[in-house]
Amino acid sequence: MAQLETWIGLRYLRSKKRNGFVSFISVMSVAGIALGVTALIVVLSVMNGFQKEIRGQLLSVAPHMEIGFFDEGGARPWQDLQKMVAGNKEVLASAPYVADQALLANSGEMRGVQLRGVDPAQEGKVVDYANKVEHGKLADLREGEFNIILGKDLAMLLGVQVGEKVTVITPEGNVTPAGVTPRLKQFNVVGVVQTKMFEVDSSLAMINLKDAQVLYRMGDAVSGVRLKLANPQEAPALAGSIIPKAEQTSVWARDWTYQNRSYFEAVELEKKMMTIILSCIVIVAAFNLVSSLVMAVNEKQADIAILRTLGMSPASIMKIFMVQGAVAGFFGTLFGVVAGVILGLNIGKIVHWYEQLTGQRLINAQTYFIDYLPSDVRLSDVLIIAAISLLMAFLATLYPSWAAARTQPAEALRYE
Repeated sequence: MAQLETWIGLRYLRSKKRNGFVSFISVMSVAGIALGVTALIVVLSVMNGFQKEIRGQLLSVAPHMEIGFFDEGGARPWQDLQKMVAGNKEVLASAPYVADQALLANSGEMRGVQLRGVDPAQEGKVVDYANKVEHGKLADLREGEFNIILGKDLAMLLGVQVGEKVTVITPEGNVTPAGVTPRLKQFNVVGVVQTKMFEVDSSLAMINLKDAQVLYRMGDAVSGVRLKLANPQEAPALAGSIIPKAEQTSVWARDWTYQNRSYFEAVELEKKMMTIILSCIVIVAAFNLVSSLVMAVNEKQADIAILRTLGMSPASIMKIFMVQGAVAGFFGTLFGVVAGVILGLNIGKIVHWYEQLTGQRLINAQTYFIDYLPSDVRLSDVLIIAAISLLMAFLATLYPSWAAARTQPAEALRYE
């Protein structure tokens, strides 16, 4: 019996005698489902791509984790921090740092930065951009020479080149009989570094660790110790366990998501909202499917009555029209998945071609960290979207099929 119901349902779906308007609505419902599925896959793929690329960029320029003493001016040396994590298999390397606010000035241009004091011998072990220094290297940050390495965009904004000097102004001034005067120190620019992240390249300024301690009058203290982890994606989970329990009251730890938490939370919220909004396209297409099935039921009243008089049960009548709706939903989902995956895999090339054609930049590195459109088509997202689409199509068949099953043969044949 099930084969008969399927055969009749498919026969109704491709019937040449079917009302043209009903067929048009059916085609539109299939196209609507396909469009909704395509849009969902492409949008989620682009958002996944942004998350993946920006996370990769951040992990190449930012330390995976930072630890430090709550009392920075305490008597304990910062080397104790390295000893605490030295035996941890999750920690690949560590390096001390000093970080504080400063103003950089040159030829009338001024920029606020977070000045970083680093140990040239150890810094390269915890960040990847140590190998991207142009016209110089980290080893040029020698103690007592007051050398500085700038981000490429920061150097351009200040109008300074390698070999020239830049003035560093610290927020803590000198107290003199004439009042508080700013503390100024000239540094020699010995290199520029380009990470391809505008936010970093426009604010990065590194000096020697000892020079930073002198500049900020910190003695032998440091701001903390940076760590490079074997699995940086697990950093949030490790933040609470990487410090020995006996030291957790005196040592703080924060992972790489600490400063970028708001960004990733915003992207996650946008993904959820876009999924809900774009799902409305599939819901509208499902309403079209309901309309086409209701009209098909009205058109086939006589056929339904004859099938009922021949002994077909109401449940079998329901299955006939559910087959129609399920087939429309299946093909709409199939076309949408194929188009969405193809478009998702090539959206970056399409945007790049459009930018070359029009001469306009759609992706601004100053806003989006990167200057291209990434995409990451995930099988899990595709399967979830396909499942939602098929479920919507199935739910759309319930009412029309139930209405068909309630058809009374005598009433349907009265005017035939």
